Amino acid sequence: MTTITPFLWYDDEARQAAEHYVSLFADSRIDSVAETPDGHVLVVEFTLLGRPCRAMNGGPGHPHSDAVSFQVDVDTQDELDRVWDALLADGGRPSVCGWLFDRWGLAWQVTPSMMGELMTGSGDPAANARVYEAMMDMQKLDIAALRAAAAGR
Repeated sequence: MTTITPFLWYDDEARQAAEHYVSLFADSRIDSVAETPDGHVLVVEFTLLGRPCRAMNGGPGHPHSDAVSFQVDVDTQDELDRVWDALLADGGRPSVCGWLFDRWGLAWQVTPSMMGELMTGSGDPAANARVYEAMMDMQKLDIAALRAAAAGR
């Protein structure tokens, strides 16, 4: 069977990053840790929201960029706030439109699960434009404000 697995490069904190990520989401766990003969962590295999991932301590020279990110869809504002705050903890930085960079520089999008519906589902171009404009003024997304924009309030 052919599969695809995200493989993330870290300078030297792959285990710490994987442990942080799996602590945030249900159906997530560390599956294995491969070490070099001298006991340094080389590769961490982990499951994140039921999907396999790998992280490697490869040393400097290959920083993360927002060209590749993880998008996390959440159902409620409370869950959005919890995930957003946890990913920003200890040195992350917010960006725009629901994007942020965690303390290791990995890009994340924390978005409402109904975002697609809010952006295009109404079939009303004016409503879609209002949602887009509201989103463009946000860092962390505000579900109530996005719904209000869609409704024209």
